[in-house]
Amino acid sequence: MKDNGEERYGSIIGKEVDADRIADDATIHPGCRIIGSKTLICKGAELGYEGPVTIKDCFVGPNVKLKGGYFETSVFLEGAEAGSGAHVRAGTILEEHASIAHTVGLKQTILFPFVTLGSLINFCDCLMAGGTGKKNHSEVGSSYIHFNYTPNQDKATASLIGDVPKGVMINQKPIFLGGQGGMVGPCRIAYGTIIAAGSVYRKDQRKPDRLVFAGGGRGGSLPYTTGVYGSVKRQAVNNIVYMANLVSLMAWYHHVRSLFIGDRFPRALYDGLLFTMRLAIDERIKRFVAFCEKLEESKRMYQDQLKEAASSSLVSQKEELFENRLAVRDVILHCLDHMDRLENRTFSSIIQTKIGTPDSDYVETIRGLGTDEAAEGTKWLQGIVDDVCDRLLRLFPACR
Repeated sequence: MKDNGEERYGSIIGKEVDADRIADDATIHPGCRIIGSKTLICKGAELGYEGPVTIKDCFVGPNVKLKGGYFETSVFLEGAEAGSGAHVRAGTILEEHASIAHTVGLKQTILFPFVTLGSLINFCDCLMAGGTGKKNHSEVGSSYIHFNYTPNQDKATASLIGDVPKGVMINQKPIFLGGQGGMVGPCRIAYGTIIAAGSVYRKDQRKPDRLVFAGGGRGGSLPYTTGVYGSVKRQAVNNIVYMANLVSLMAWYHHVRSLFIGDRFPRALYDGLLFTMRLAIDERIKRFVAFCEKLEESKRMYQDQLKEAASSSLVSQKEELFENRLAVRDVILHCLDHMDRLENRTFSSIIQTKIGTPDSDYVETIRGLGTDEAAEGTKWLQGIVDDVCDRLLRLFPACR
């Protein structure tokens, strides 16, 4: 199987693939195509059990099962699974034992440990956490859509389902998104939320432990002009909170995940995780800046339509977001370039004392933290989120 550029046993490995990055005991069924110089396939991984698999520049961890479909520039950590017909694109991370059933589309999606998606789902531009294990996990029901493209043709729509500071501790109540439904991003959803099946949800649910539902909406016909935004405060704030959570997740990867590098979490897989996280952050910055760039013209159209009735506060929102849009990248890149300053040494020491061997199980170690120990980690990460949000919102006072 490792002869580059040859077809062997019904599968093809591209000439650019480094054979040493494919584990000897990985199972690659006939009909698979493995391409991309970055591709990594770790021990115990299985590709193509249910149908052909195409892998391009993916980082496939130990005992991962990708049963059929197309996978590009994504990371799958130990025990993650994907059913046949998957279409997984760049910037996606499935952490330990996260899984998707058949015919699921992901892009720029991050699923924390044990999060489970049913079948026939489109779930791009989301981060989802919650749950404590295989029998108590966050789940998305079949035939669900995260709507991530607006009539104004922007994709500043990423939804935060759970969060990073609490979610990484693998100790939160699960979130359930009922099947035959959808969510119109950008949304923020608290732990313990249940969204009833058949609901298309358009709001934030920031109070935990709620059952929420939504109907189909009223019928009707209203005047509408593409390109004219009303208030953009919620959209801007939700994007800022999402980006801040990604910065805190990068800090977690740098200062906690790095302590688990070993045979079951090799350095090459860790490097791939950081690489993919950077892609995810860059994507969110790009989409937010592109959204802000539309607001100069939107302001003009809005003022032309409403004349003297135009709201000065809504005009200020658009002006601030447009004029300071590029500073967002500077703030976030400064954080990424100074990750050493974001370490909490107290919490790092706690983790180090919990690690028994270089190959300690990441999930079991984190789940084994005491209540106060986990709270220390959450406080650290929430501090990062709050600090990044504060820096960014200073650029946009009208959105505070």
